[in-house]
Amino acid sequence: MSYSRNGGPDVNGDKLVVGLIGYGYWGPNILRNYAQCADVDVKWVADRDERRLEKAHVASPGSLVTTEANDIFADEQVDAVLLATPISTHYPLGKSALLAGKHVFIEKPLAASVKEAETLVEMAERRGRTLMVGHTFEFSPAVRKIKDILDSGELGDIYFIASSRVNLGLHQKDVSVIWDLAPHDFSILFYWLGEEASQISSFGRSCVHECNPDVAFVNMAFPSGTVAEIQLSWLSPVKLRRTMVVGSRKMLLYDDTESVEKVKIYDHGVNVTVEPGSYGEFQLSYRTGDIVSPRLDTWEPLLAEAQHFIESIKTGTPPRTDGLSGLRVVRALERAEQSLMMNRTTVPGSSEAEWGDFLEIEAPIPAMSGGR
Repeated sequence: MSYSRNGGPDVNGDKLVVGLIGYGYWGPNILRNYAQCADVDVKWVADRDERRLEKAHVASPGSLVTTEANDIFADEQVDAVLLATPISTHYPLGKSALLAGKHVFIEKPLAASVKEAETLVEMAERRGRTLMVGHTFEFSPAVRKIKDILDSGELGDIYFIASSRVNLGLHQKDVSVIWDLAPHDFSILFYWLGEEASQISSFGRSCVHECNPDVAFVNMAFPSGTVAEIQLSWLSPVKLRRTMVVGSRKMLLYDDTESVEKVKIYDHGVNVTVEPGSYGEFQLSYRTGDIVSPRLDTWEPLLAEAQHFIESIKTGTPPRTDGLSGLRVVRALERAEQSLMMNRTTVPGSSEAEWGDFLEIEAPIPAMSGGR
């Protein structure tokens, strides 16, 4: 299936020619943002569903549409491929794109396993192609501001971070709630702290579909001493995107659902004093000070992400969310999923065992490198 490319931009100019594969839930957002980039030509949109392609043709009448991804891989004019497809397809499609000599952008997570992610990273490096992962929150003004605050030391030593990412739906058929929602939190935490978790444990349950966990609690410990907890669920009466960061000097609250004041810094804490001559006895005093909401920039994260991918291709510099960044997240997802499978409980009456032995997954801590 294809439509004529009436009124399409000149692909023989200086524009970066891209093809988008996947026009389901997230594909329209990617198309919209790349269409805003003056130095990009979205030549192709591919999807197996012809009804979606009809919508894509309306949204971008200058683009060719096809049900065959190979049409994009075979087009020598295409410089880069954008993947917004189910997780299970990331590796085969990403591999095909790299074999065709294309730069590749893949929506989170990079792949469905560490082995697949490692292969994509190695292929991109060997072929000199740019590989970038859609960790969009790393381009969010609020997340970038918090990174600056943490790096400045304003909060002091980071004691712990607690995050809630819950809503009613969307239940996925092929992946657990960890693979669906946790990539956001893992990428944010690794970006903020500049390190991977040395320990990961998780537990949860399958409430709606017996074989697919839809609620999970993930606990992490980091080499710096920081600990973190992530609450994930597709079963919540309200949508929460809230993260609390507690430091030795100050505390911070990040609520992505707020239209204004997404970030608040609390001059709250506990002071410990030792009385002279008290043989080491200490007293605690609780401090409640000002609450400050820093000014945030107002750029669109998806557009910033698209522009960053384009710039990385043109300059040959690794993107911030490069393949190694994606690999770190997949490594954490796999460890968390392994722990969840051992520890989850199921709906009462299920044929599955209700509880396994509590499992904590530990692994050597790789060095943070690439795109940082």
